[in-house]
Amino acid sequence: MFTDASPFSEFVDAEFMFVVGISLLVLLGVTFAMIYFVVRYSRKRNPHPTNIDGNLPLEIMWTVVPLGIFMYMFYLGWEGYKKIETVPEGALPITVTARMWAWEFEYPNGVKTDTLVIPTSTPMVLRLHSLDVNHSMYIPAFRIKKDVIPNRENTMWFETPHEGSFDIACAEYCGLRHAYMYTKVVAKDSTHFEAWYRETSEKQAKPYTPMLGAAGQTREE
Repeated sequence: MFTDASPFSEFVDAEFMFVVGISLLVLLGVTFAMIYFVVRYSRKRNPHPTNIDGNLPLEIMWTVVPLGIFMYMFYLGWEGYKKIETVPEGALPITVTARMWAWEFEYPNGVKTDTLVIPTSTPMVLRLHSLDVNHSMYIPAFRIKKDVIPNRENTMWFETPHEGSFDIACAEYCGLRHAYMYTKVVAKDSTHFEAWYRETSEKQAKPYTPMLGAAGQTREE
């Protein structure tokens, strides 16, 4: 938690903590008010009940303030949604095929792997397909998740500045071996990625063309 593994992670974490903080304040406020009224207006202190007139300013406050907070939460969610859904120009495409119970990743030259290997500091766009039932591609460290649905293509994009290995899970129950549907995103710097891509292309007898052009290398530099 609280990492900058993708363009979305810090924003999502900040929004999450904001919502949790507001919820905690509401919980503490309601609990304090409940205890106060139980003690202050107990039968021992108030043996004879009395009517309490309405308080217009107070009623306006407890209507307007929560509405403003909820609308701000909606705004944060909308901004996050736009960020996640807006694919940058020049993002490198990879086709993802989900099936019971595995992931397959296909690169532009036809190379296929069961682990997603990517270059760092380069936008990647995944084109998601399912061969059978509904799946959901979830990369916790990147704070992104997208449904993978039969007969429909969904897209997901991300980039990461860090080399490393990140879990991929299926977040939609898809059958008896759903819990085994795990793999990895492995991020390498541009040099090591191109070396891996060339070697894997040769092993699978696929034509090799560098995936990272001048634009991708410039981003990393």
